[in-house]
Amino acid sequence: MAHITIEPATADRFDDAEHALSGGGDGYGCQCQWWMMPNSEWDRTTREQREGMLRAEFDVGPPPALIAYVDGEAAGWVRVGPRHRQVRLGRTRKLAPNSQEPWDDESVWTVSCFVVRKQHRGQGLNARLLDAAIDYARASGARVIEAYPFDPDAGKKIPVNDLYHGVVSTFEAAGFREVARPQPHLAIVSLDLAG
Repeated sequence: MAHITIEPATADRFDDAEHALSGGGDGYGCQCQWWMMPNSEWDRTTREQREGMLRAEFDVGPPPALIAYVDGEAAGWVRVGPRHRQVRLGRTRKLAPNSQEPWDDESVWTVSCFVVRKQHRGQGLNARLLDAAIDYARASGARVIEAYPFDPDAGKKIPVNDLYHGVVSTFEAAGFREVARPQPHLAIVSLDLAG
């Protein structure tokens, strides 16, 4: 059985993060910056510039994500942190009007992006990453965690690259409750950490 550990994405683990992000899908090109800037800024940045932005997040801290290791290899990633820092979320029409939490509330965190290298998919890493993200957010003082997963059972084929949102069933299994369904295949889910 594989040995899995999950660690904060600290500056000394930047190369590990790059390895986790480069195992298939859009992670390598995106550098987990999609939610961090408005579309106009995104369109003006290169992959290399986005990598520099991610490195700056690592260097300044706190860790913007967690990294999953399978037998010592960086195999997965989850972005978790204060929602207000991910500016695109607040500008997304499907999300902002449907949240039950004020957008400027710093105690509201979000889990917004998962990446798992192709060879490590199907091992339950997203669930393990989500559990670790909940613990990390709670220990960091978050009051609520919100997320925007897709529902593959809602009748619409979801491209594999769009599954970086996570899937509804994984969040429900971790105790999240659905608070809105802006589209049949897109849910807003929330977990109260104060209770």
